Amino acid sequence: MNSSIKQKHWLLLILVLLLSACTKGDSDLREWINVVKNRPAPPLDALPVIEDPPVVTYSPEGLRDPFGKPPLNRMASNGGPSPDLNRRRQPLEAFTLDSLSMVGTIGSGSNLKGLVLAPDKVTYRVTPGVYIGQSDGRILSVSSNQIQLVELVPDGSGGWIEREAHIAMDELNSGDKK
Repeated sequence: MNSSIKQKHWLLLILVLLLSACTKGDSDLREWINVVKNRPAPPLDALPVIEDPPVVTYSPEGLRDPFGKPPLNRMASNGGPSPDLNRRRQPLEAFTLDSLSMVGTIGSGSNLKGLVLAPDKVTYRVTPGVYIGQSDGRILSVSSNQIQLVELVPDGSGGWIEREAHIAMDELNSGDKK
């Protein structure tokens, strides 16, 4: 037990010596900080000369509004397809086609109706002739596994072209268990 007390005394003595070694002072550090603070700042680089941009006058006479709807297509007068701007919009035209999913059908034969789930979590009944999607998509046919439709999309030259599309039955809701 005596040796244990001696070890504790030695540890205490070493601890006191280590702590007393840290109290040297910081006068040299304070002196260096004062020297650095009193140095004059280096001169700043001159600011670059900024030239005024050339003045451009915009004259919109004869030009279409870049933020407005594109003008009615030129193809309409030539008998090409064009959207019916006077028809009343249907609820499923508020959603993009890829956000809609077919979840089933009701009926049979010529009375077959498709069930489409929209992002608002409402299931809509659709039949041929119903408009769907944001590209003037019109349903052509409803079958037990998909809904066929045709969309009107701009052709890039002021006209419209028809593009076929479909919404297939979701694999999760088709009844196939894999």
